[in-house]
Amino acid sequence: MAGAGCSLSLKSRLNKVNIVNTYIVREILKGSLVALIVLLTLFNLFTFSDELKDIGKGDYQLREIMLYLALISPTVLYELMPASALLGSLFVMGSMANNRELVAMQAAGLSVFGIIKAILLAGLILAIIDVIIGEFIAPDTQQDAQILRSTAQNKQIVLQTRYGLWLREGNTFINIRQIASGDKMADINMYQLNDNFHVIKILHANEANFISNNRWLLNQVKLTQLNPERITTLETPEQTWESNIGPELLNMVAVSADNLSLYDLKMYVDFLRNNNQKSQVFELALWGRIVNPLVIFVMLLVSAPFVIGIKRGISVGSRIMIGVAIGMSFNVFDKITGHLGLIYDLNPALMAFLPSMLVLSIGLYTISRMRV
Repeated sequence: MAGAGCSLSLKSRLNKVNIVNTYIVREILKGSLVALIVLLTLFNLFTFSDELKDIGKGDYQLREIMLYLALISPTVLYELMPASALLGSLFVMGSMANNRELVAMQAAGLSVFGIIKAILLAGLILAIIDVIIGEFIAPDTQQDAQILRSTAQNKQIVLQTRYGLWLREGNTFINIRQIASGDKMADINMYQLNDNFHVIKILHANEANFISNNRWLLNQVKLTQLNPERITTLETPEQTWESNIGPELLNMVAVSADNLSLYDLKMYVDFLRNNNQKSQVFELALWGRIVNPLVIFVMLLVSAPFVIGIKRGISVGSRIMIGVAIGMSFNVFDKITGHLGLIYDLNPALMAFLPSMLVLSIGLYTISRMRV
């Protein structure tokens, strides 16, 4: 009888702990969602204000601006997820601390580390959502946003595919396989059509460099003319090309880390290395993409001491200000570390992980000093 009573007591305690864990996870997810919506709204308002300066440029009107904001939102959500987790945790757990709910939870059998475990479980869910958005949604929508913006502003037909960038200028269709920068591109093919949509001229250039006034200098040019009677080929070391396609347009649609998934980033880094081109920027972006979901756990671990260790008299607003200070400091430190790594050619993986590891060490040390 005594053993059965002890077993029932243990089972009842476990049920209470599971209910409390579920409650903490649910509330943190709700708080993080609210923080995410607020941050996304603020970001889009600032972006909207910046985009209004370009309204009327080409076909870029209010409708295109709103669609552009909608398309870049998944990328913004992906980047804001760690900060949202931090603010959501501080807000929710801070409210629980002030309402003595954390005391009641510990009285129900949940230890301090049990509360931290529940917080990290919520972080796991947020990290999974973050990976799904960052890998399967954001790259495509970010690329669509860039194409929409550049097409509307420059009145150019632009299509970005796995076979490079396609543009149309009059009856000429242009395929650019590589864009090193806005004023330099390589592996260019041009197909000129007649009024009956038959190809009459094909031009291939190994490289193109922007000169000025819509003029490009093509290197290693091969021109093929297709006539009903015969096909003629002419090769020249260089040739000028006048076009409305300028560096500004290419910069808008050039390869960007924001519109590449983790797999595509890895493939692009390998491509740059194999062609003896600088890949540090994309390597840093690659490791940053790996680190970003882990930053969510770091932010939640850092938030725990400020929720549990600080006296209950501290207002929720003060806790949120602490969160904002932590988030901004981490972001600044992360950016500085990344830029220093690029300037001094340091290991990209080390530079990507260093800020998170330092903050994680501080968080774990603070938690270890807390009494269970």
